[in-house]
Amino acid sequence: MTPHDTSPKRRDNPAMSTGSSSTSEKSRSAGASGEIRTYKGQERALRAGRLGTTGLLLSVLAASAPLMVVAGVMPTTYGVTGIVGQPLLFVILGVVLMLFSVGYAEMSRHVHNAGAFYAYIARGLGPTAGAGASLVALVAYSAMQVGIYGILGFEISGIFATYLGITLAWWIPALLAVLVVGALGWLKIDLNAKVLGVLLVVECALVVIFDVAAIADPAKEGLSLQAFNPETLSGAGLGTALCFCIAAFVGFEQAPVYAEETSRPQIVVSRVMFLAVGYAALFLALSAWALSVAAGPGQIVKVAGEQGPGLLFALTESRLGSTFTDVLHILFVTGMFAALLSFHNVVARYAFAMGREGLLPASFGRTNKTSGAPAAGSLLQSGVSAAVVSPSRSPTTRPAGDPTVPVLHLFTWMDVGALGVIVLMAAASLAVITFFVRRGAGRAQAGRLVASGTAGAALLVIAFYTVKDFGVLVGAGPGSALSWVLPGVIGAALAAGLVYGAVLRRAKPEVHARTGLGNEAFQLEKQATEA
Repeated sequence: MTPHDTSPKRRDNPAMSTGSSSTSEKSRSAGASGEIRTYKGQERALRAGRLGTTGLLLSVLAASAPLMVVAGVMPTTYGVTGIVGQPLLFVILGVVLMLFSVGYAEMSRHVHNAGAFYAYIARGLGPTAGAGASLVALVAYSAMQVGIYGILGFEISGIFATYLGITLAWWIPALLAVLVVGALGWLKIDLNAKVLGVLLVVECALVVIFDVAAIADPAKEGLSLQAFNPETLSGAGLGTALCFCIAAFVGFEQAPVYAEETSRPQIVVSRVMFLAVGYAALFLALSAWALSVAAGPGQIVKVAGEQGPGLLFALTESRLGSTFTDVLHILFVTGMFAALLSFHNVVARYAFAMGREGLLPASFGRTNKTSGAPAAGSLLQSGVSAAVVSPSRSPTTRPAGDPTVPVLHLFTWMDVGALGVIVLMAAASLAVITFFVRRGAGRAQAGRLVASGTAGAALLVIAFYTVKDFGVLVGAGPGSALSWVLPGVIGAALAAGLVYGAVLRRAKPEVHARTGLGNEAFQLEKQATEA
């Protein structure tokens, strides 16, 4: 029987839709002892049982960098788009992403793979589509991490200048952060979760303190609910506001990436996704409303346009004093560091999953024998980050010491990454539908499939507006090439991945057939060698 004959049959195996296959039973049995073993050795698998609900929740929430969103994204959205109803947008998007999570979470119960997005897409839409998604995921999450390195360097150099009177080039702290993040990425994931947890809890606590202070001491307009009025969601800036706001949620979808490393993936992963979306929607809506109350709904657009990222700190200092504001500046940095570590871990695991299945060289599909971390993937991401933030390679024509470089150039890559994640979520929604329908479970999963279809349609609309308004997102002038070159990065990654998948189908059909299978691919290989 040829590999082309094998692939459809293993994908249509009814046992896969119930989670009762012999392979899954073996994996669960092995996972109970804290390890996932393969006949190729423990170094070809991530260590099971490392994360529980709390550790996984903190890891995925850290990627959204709550303080960076409140201090950077929210004022920018108010100032650039003129949309006062930003808090209502977070509520609406929270509902859309909850609908998305209904099908996505159910998929996570049947497919445990560190390459979550591309594995789901491969299992639903086929291996070639999965190969395309794998490259989009690598580019998207790497782009978001690189963008944060630029902001981190800019903020630290500003702190040195303000408090110590020292002029520090932005790329120096950025490179140091690359080294520290790389070192932590080499260690056990449960240690990473503890670091992320401490940083996340502290920054969220400070934002909540500001929210309470703003509500207790509103501007002259009083405690207004105008920001939740649907009439505020009108105007030319609505599409851009949608793009900014959905980017603030990025992180929750990373939960399935750690499925192989959780204690009870069938339960923990889906639980964490719903908790993450619910928490993010509530936290972001409340904080955006607090900003509007503190500045006044009638003045928030004007003030945010004038002060930009300094808005939160100005409002904080007038209510909570300079000491609290100074601490907030420091936590702004540590929050970005937590996001960097979270994205680093995700990219390293995507590279590991791709190496394990043959989409990348086999060396990427091995783990550190001591910590169980995906070593080669971690080194790859550290190398890429160091190359981009290096002063000799930064994507700019301005002098290396120009303080605007990290914001004007590297930060735009966060928008590229956000577009990639939106595209992946839309594709995953379709993959969920086809996965269950092809296995004869369409009627049993009807409610979940309707939710996935609704979310997928909404995500496609958001993706359309993101591309349409990309020039506004990156601050490009009329006619600027950046308006199409930057979103074209995601299109190019998708096209290259699809071509790669098509080539694999002809040149290496056995690699093509196992795309998205994860540890189950080892069982297929073992059966082939024993036949």
